[in-house]
This record gives sequence, structure tokens and C-alpha cells, in this order.
Amino acid sequence: MKNSLLPFFFLLLITCLPAKAQQTISAVIPGDFADPSVISDGKFYYAVGTSSEWAPHFPIYRSGNLEQWEQVGYVFDKAPDWTIGSFWAPEYYFMNGRYYIYYTARRKKDHVSCIGVAVSDYPDRGFIDKGVLLDFGKEAIDAFIVEDKGHRYISFKAYGLDKRPIELLAKKLSADGLKTEGEVFSLLKDETGIGLEGQSFIQKDGYYYLFYSAGSCCGIHCDYNVRVARAKNFRGPYERYDKNPVLQENPTWKCSGHGTFIFDKKGAYYYLYHAYHKESSLYTGRQALLAKLSWPEPTGWPRFEQPVTSSAGATRAPLQDFFKGDKPGLYWQWDWRHSNPYIQQTKGELRLGGTVIPGNQTGIVLTVRPATADFSLYTKLAAKTTALQGLVYYGDAGAALGIGIIGNQVQVWKVAENKRSVLQTAQLQYEGICELKLVVDTNHTCRFYYKTGVDSWQELVVQQAVSADFLPQWDRSPRPGLHIWGASGAWAVFKEFRLE
Repeated sequence: MKNSLLPFFFLLLITCLPAKAQQTISAVIPGDFADPSVISDGKFYYAVGTSSEWAPHFPIYRSGNLEQWEQVGYVFDKAPDWTIGSFWAPEYYFMNGRYYIYYTARRKKDHVSCIGVAVSDYPDRGFIDKGVLLDFGKEAIDAFIVEDKGHRYISFKAYGLDKRPIELLAKKLSADGLKTEGEVFSLLKDETGIGLEGQSFIQKDGYYYLFYSAGSCCGIHCDYNVRVARAKNFRGPYERYDKNPVLQENPTWKCSGHGTFIFDKKGAYYYLYHAYHKESSLYTGRQALLAKLSWPEPTGWPRFEQPVTSSAGATRAPLQDFFKGDKPGLYWQWDWRHSNPYIQQTKGELRLGGTVIPGNQTGIVLTVRPATADFSLYTKLAAKTTALQGLVYYGDAGAALGIGIIGNQVQVWKVAENKRSVLQTAQLQYEGICELKLVVDTNHTCRFYYKTGVDSWQELVVQQAVSADFLPQWDRSPRPGLHIWGASGAWAVFKEFRLE
């Protein structure tokens, strides 16, 4: 089991490696999977990550070796009643024979980010939400549990929205882990104004080592990096390492940070964290990487070795779905703030419908996390309808593009700044099954194709090149997937989906 305060501590320092060697570093969980937390049940490792505005909430992965991972579920299939969005930074903890996840979400009544807690007998399913554990001023985010002298404390980031230095604070937890007690106290303050969050702790040789992320986490101008400080007492005072940062960019990855520690079955310590790939960047989001921690310094300060080169490969394998079985694949997610989708899968078909909130100009989407910025997206439609149905590349309800069929017309469409426009159309003379393809190149330029019967692919050429550069959001990557736009009660019926 992983406790918040590991009995042996380790830290990450990127060593100076040849460029060729570092370029082989690959994500162990490809695609957008920020702020990962990891735990072990003694047989498997489990990782949970940020889902932001996508539902289901907080994807869970399982691994036997920390390198090959498979998705096994979500923390919440339905958002807790008190929440309205921004599902960030879930943190695993094991105590009292049960698994706890302390997570951040915005509270519905005032949109303030608070820390909630959910509990289960299992690390990968069955989590029951216990509501808000902690609110503090304008925000309380990035929970991490620490055990000190027989008591447990929740540490968190505060003052990120105030005109004053950010601080890492802590407060005592109740014995059942579901309430806080006593007064808040300060652990570390961002005196230089560079950013301070995403903390995790390790205890070793009489010191409490506090790892934290400095800089800006997200977006095109991110500069995240991992630093360390230590103290003889949990409450401090903490001494910052004079060789910080200990984990930062390399030739392949940038903006490294916000992870947690775990030891493998041989007793070596590893840090599961996120970073942006320098080439695909915002289009694949913050992906999960793994680095080993060592303690070579006679002064006791740790360092990170080079991030692990995942034998799982640099990218996820192509995805092909014929919709067999009666349950959709776990990889499907939707924007729960702007739509309420109805999804049915049976007899080799996936049916997509539902309702949208007023002002949603895109419609309903069912998407997957891309592992590359360039890809080919394909679907086969079972029948024509009075709704627009097809493929989408989706950033948000006000930022999306796609190709679809409505009646006897195929059309390329775009929603930018929440304004919808049709970019090109063509008439179809065929009544059978139709196929669509959306191709995105490394420059984020999109091309659109359709096919009927045994005919060859036809490109639906748009006069002005269609770029996807308006799609990425600050804290999450755009996603490709399936789409319907039409009246309430309409359904789209898909026979096949491919992402490659």
C-alpha cells in the first residue's frame, strides 16, 4: 500500500543525457492524463488522473509493472451532486482497510474549487462520494495526505486566486479521513511569485522531503518544473534545495510536474508525473511519464534519473471499434457541462443521442484521448437521418469542427467563438451506408472525405484551409470522436470507428 509519507524517500533530477537517448523517452500512459496519483494493492499498481471537464470523471488505469497500463474504470460515472466542473488532481490514499481518493472540483453553489473525498473497498471501482472535505477562501486544490507522529494531515494549495503569495497549507484529518480538525498551518510560501502546487512528501533519514511543482502548469506558455525542500519537522521550517529544479524539460518533454511516488516490486522508488510532448504539445495534453528516484548526494538530497523509456511505445496503438458487446469502450468520454448524451451499444451498432444545454452550437460528442497530434479518423454510418451525424474534432462546445451527413447532404462545419458555420457541402445520391474520414496533419490542418457504396473516397475540399489551432483549451487537449447535432430525440447510428 502507498502511504502519503513513504518510509524511504526519493527525488527526480534529470541527468545530462545525449539527445538521441532522451528522444526515446515515451509516455507510460499516452494522451491527456494530468496530475497522476499512483498506489499499489500488493499485486497491481493503479493510477488515477485529472479529467477536467470530461465525463466519466477521473480515469483509472492498472499496471503490473508501472510501464504497461490499461484503463479499468473511472472514479465517478456521474458527477457528485455538489460539483459543477474542474475535476482536477485526484490523490489516492489507503487507510482503515479502504481506498480513499481526495480530489478537487468546483462547487456548484459558488464555483469555488474545494477538496472532496470518495471511498471504496477497491482501488478501481465502487467509489462513493462523501462530499466536500475542505474549502478555504477562494480555492483549495491539490490534496496530498501526510502521516506524522500517529496523525494524518491533508496538505493543499491555497491563495492561488488572491493578490498575495501562494502557500502550501495543511490541516489535521479525522480518524476516518472524512473530516478536518483543528487549525490550518503553513508549510511553504511562494515568496518569489513563480507558482507553487502539486506537492508530495517522503520521509527519509530524519527529514520530511517536500516535492512541489513551480511555474505555470498548462497551456502554450507553461514552464512547470519539480523542486524539493526538506525539514526536520513536518510543520517546518523547510529548506529549499540550492540545486533546484530537480526535474525539468529535456529534448522531448517540457513542463514536467505534479506527480506522486511509488516503489516497485524490487523496492526501487519511482515518480509518476505529467509533461507535454514538445512536438504534439497541447494537442495531446499532459501525458504520464515515469522517472526513478535515487539518493547519490552525501548531503542527503535526492535526484531523478532519466525518465523511463516505456516498452509500451511512444504512442498508443490504433483504436478500432466495431461496437461489439453491450457496453461502450471505457475510452469514450463526453463534455458533461454542455450535453447529456444517451449512448446505446448493441448488435454491432452504437447509437448516440441526448440533449444539449441552451447555447451549445456544436451538439453532442463522444470522444477519445489522442496520443498524437496527427491522425486519421474514420466512421461508418448505418443510416441517414434528419440530424447531422459524423465525426468531430472537439475543443469545447464553442470550439469544434467536423464532417457529417444530414439527409442527402454531406457537410464540413465549424464552431469558433461559439458561432456555427458550414464550410462546404455536397449532395449524395446514394441511400445505403456512408463512410466519413477526417485527417489531421502535423501542422493541424484538417482534410475531409466521404465515400458511398463501392465508390472511391471523395475529398470535400474547403476553399480556405481548415486549421485546428483554435481548439486546444488551457487545461485539456482537443479530442476526436463521434458527433450528432439535431433536435431532441434524434439519434445517430454508427457501425464502426477508427482512430489511427
